Amino acid sequence: MFTRVFGKPKQEANAVTTLDKLNETLEMLEKKEKVLLKKASQEVEKAKDYTRAKNKRAAIQCLKRKKLYEQQIEQLGNFQLRIHDQMIMLEGAKATTETVDALRTGAAAMKAMQKATNIDDVDKTMDEINEQTENMKQIQEALATPMGAAADFDEDELEAELEELEGAELEEQLLQPATTAPAAPVHVPAGSQPTRPAPRKNTAEEDELAALQAEMAL
Repeated sequence: MFTRVFGKPKQEANAVTTLDKLNETLEMLEKKEKVLLKKASQEVEKAKDYTRAKNKRAAIQCLKRKKLYEQQIEQLGNFQLRIHDQMIMLEGAKATTETVDALRTGAAAMKAMQKATNIDDVDKTMDEINEQTENMKQIQEALATPMGAAADFDEDELEAELEELEGAELEEQLLQPATTAPAAPVHVPAGSQPTRPAPRKNTAEEDELAALQAEMAL
């Protein structure tokens, strides 16, 4: 466990250090290649000068040195190619290692979370919530129960009394005389005296209804 914990940062540091070293070597090879290219170009110019001076032997020597420089340039190119290949492989391996480490860390975190919240704990928590809910419901029902004098009232008796009140109200409405609509106002011309209508006599039915209402009032 300790090797796994303390070994990963060291391995990652080694990978970074190796990549830095490869980059430095690559830069060094590129600089050497530029120098050799410059020297080869200079040998070509010298060969041209010797050719113009009719010094064939010196011109050939210049071309030989140019060939040697070109061989070294080709060799440096192969070295650079191998370093590029090594860097690509190392970067890929580093990415793979980081991905695996991330997945391993995620799996460990998930395992720890599942261990902290197993199914037994969940069931126990739900049972506690249901029990608390039921207790609260009983408390609310107890608080809503009438206390003292209100607890002694008979619900059936109150219902019967309410029905009697409703029946009496309905009967009173039936016994009230029908109201007539108010007469429309009559326009009287200016200067004319309106005539009062003669008082209307009650009919026998109206007299009986009035007497019945008087008896019920008593």
